[in-house]
Parts: sequence; C-alpha cells; structure tokens
Amino acid sequence: MKEFTLDDLMGVLRECADPDVWAEIELGGDIADQDFESLGYDSLALFNTLTHIENDRGVELSFDIVYQAATPGALVKAVNEALPGNR
Repeated sequence: MKEFTLDDLMGVLRECADPDVWAEIELGGDIADQDFESLGYDSLALFNTLTHIENDRGVELSFDIVYQAATPGALVKAVNEALPGNR
C-alpha cells in the first residue's frame, strides 16, 4: 500500500477541522514536529482524523494514538507502521 505522507495528513486535517478553527490554522511550512495542540487541533478533530484515515487507508488505529502521537510527524509514522504489509 502507498506510504502515508505528511501532505496526505495535512489534507485529512483540513477536512476534519472545524471550519472556524481551520480559518485560523496555518499548516504551511514544517509542521512535522509541532504538537497538535499548538496547531489548534483538539481531541475531537484528531479522533475524526483517525477515523478518516482508517476508512481511507484500511488500517486499524488505536484511539490512544491521539495521545501517543502528539505531532503530525509521529502520527504519519504510526499510520505507516499500521499499513498492511508493515505490521
């Protein structure tokens, strides 16, 4: 299966964020190591993001990932590790 990239995650984050919050969030530049909280994403937006990724990529992710993968880079890594063929 195709690797999940930071660009893929940014697209999902845009889809899953509250439009009012999204208007204030700047996802340009290097966000891989910024924590989701500083980017303006709360746990609900991240749970929606995980559900979207699971449905789109056919992976099963623990909701604990929201707390363990505190940055976009860590979440991308966790998704790639969960992809079929990488387990």
